[in-house]
This record gives sequence, structure tokens and C-alpha cells, in this order.
Amino acid sequence: MPIRLKKFIGTIVLILLVVIYAILATAYASLHLADASGWVHLVYFFFTGILWVVPAMFLIRWMEAKPKR
Repeated sequence: MPIRLKKFIGTIVLILLVVIYAILATAYASLHLADASGWVHLVYFFFTGILWVVPAMFLIRWMEAKPKR
């Protein structure tokens, strides 16, 4: 697959990943953590704010890989 196509697909998938992940993380917090203390919210959003990096890291690694010939 040409590198430009991989980067285009990866960029679209990365944007979708971030948007969907943010919506799901916020919806979960709204439904299940509404009555929790501020510290629980702080810890939850700290970890969910970092957790999206793991799939993004693999996606970016795939995007930057040299084409196999």
C-alpha cells in the first residue's frame, strides 16, 4: 500500500478514534460518576486521557512503516 494512502487512512481513523473515545469516556463518566467526588473525576479523566494513546501509538506506527516490497 502506498505510504500516502496509509497516512490518509491512518489520519481518518485516528480522528475517528479520538472523537468516539472522547464521547464514550464522557458519556460513561456522566452516567456512572455523576455523584462521585471531584477526586474520582480527576483520576478517571487523567487515566482515560492517557489511555487513548495506546491504540493511537499502534496506528501511527502502522502509518509510518515502510511498504513491504
